[in-house]
Amino acid sequence: MDNKNNYFAVPKHVAIIMDGNGRWAQSRAHERVWGHVRGSAIVTEIVEEASNLKLDSLTLYAFSTENWSRPYLEVTTLFKLLKKFLNKERNKILSNQIRFRVMGDISRLPSETQKLIKDLEDSTRDFNGLKLTFAFNYGGRKEIIDAINSFIVKNPNKLITEDQLQKYLYQPELKEIDLLIRTGGDQRVSNFLIWQIAYSELYFTETQWPDFGANEFRKIIQYVSQRERRFGTIGPCDGLLSSRELAKKTKTDLSELTKV
Repeated sequence: MDNKNNYFAVPKHVAIIMDGNGRWAQSRAHERVWGHVRGSAIVTEIVEEASNLKLDSLTLYAFSTENWSRPYLEVTTLFKLLKKFLNKERNKILSNQIRFRVMGDISRLPSETQKLIKDLEDSTRDFNGLKLTFAFNYGGRKEIIDAINSFIVKNPNKLITEDQLQKYLYQPELKEIDLLIRTGGDQRVSNFLIWQIAYSELYFTETQWPDFGANEFRKIIQYVSQRERRFGTIGPCDGLLSSRELAKKTKTDLSELTKV
């Protein structure tokens, strides 16, 4: 995992679009839901590996605002799998000090599942381990619109800045995404964390989610770790904040020149 510039030795925040479940099942002459059931086991494996790799945050796209167009059986299966994960993995999450969150509108989930989510969020609120977030009934554009509207309500007749918008996102404490992985072969971001991935490294794998695993996950991180991240500069840079400091200095120097 060494990196000669040490700018991306281990990403702080990895996000994954878990795609390919339905196609994986259909290619094996099974119903699409069978792929989601198999894929739920992969979630557990990847969470464990993320924790082993000492990542700061892992955000998984479990259900998008567009997924309501899926067949009824598929939608309800995803709901049931979330409930099963919460019950099955609760003790492991607690013992590993993982901080659990769900990002998105969960109001249409069954009340029992909502209670399980709130209970696990409350129980892990002060944990210092991996920050695990499920994006469920989530859409990136809706998050930005909701953030702006919330700002307007509290700050009428004022213009919003980038820093202020960040504070009104669903989970403002989450750091920007360092690496976005999408499984299943498609090469698009599908309305996922579109504010947070502005400077993310992107990796698209042909592997469908039910065939994904800790070994490939680790190899992707190792591979992407060799990429030089510049954030708009001409050389390696350790983050957007450092890039902004360099830009601020340049602007200050130019201002001084114009005074001469």
